[in-house]
Amino acid sequence: MTRSWLPPTALTLKRHTPLLSWLQDPGSLTTRLQRHSQGTFSVQVLTQHWGRAEPSEAAALGIHPRARVLIREVILQGHGQPWVWARSILPQASLTGSLRCLRKLDNRPLGGWLFKQPGLQRDPLEVTCYAVADDRLPAALVNDQALWGRRSVFYVHGKPLLVGEVFLPAFLQTLE
Repeated sequence: MTRSWLPPTALTLKRHTPLLSWLQDPGSLTTRLQRHSQGTFSVQVLTQHWGRAEPSEAAALGIHPRARVLIREVILQGHGQPWVWARSILPQASLTGSLRCLRKLDNRPLGGWLFKQPGLQRDPLEVTCYAVADDRLPAALVNDQALWGRRSVFYVHGKPLLVGEVFLPAFLQTLE
């Protein structure tokens, strides 16, 4: 499914005004979720495997579409509820030197590691809406509403990593 990614400033989410600040925040989502959950934050790893990025992911990373990447999908939880589905694409070529440790994050948040790196650079955020029937999202985590997500490419020592995050219904309820 082809998805349009837009700059977050293109959004006018009148009904989801609190969500807009989360979509546009260039800081650490992990840190903000930890504060929002009052310390009940956790990471549940759904999958971590070698594969190929989707075409738009490869393009965002500036890598060949057939390049080998580590795909990590997790649920970021607050109060034991699934708040954010996150998908990270880590090119094999990026997972060398000090970034080699990212191969074995287990249930530690990638964002917690990223924002501690000296010289971290980040491309501008992009946002998109995931349709109700989008089969990319784990079926058990969605309901009958479209969901908003964001992504951006991070550079650690000049090596790119793509991180995408989708805000789930249980999280949206905490904003009401």
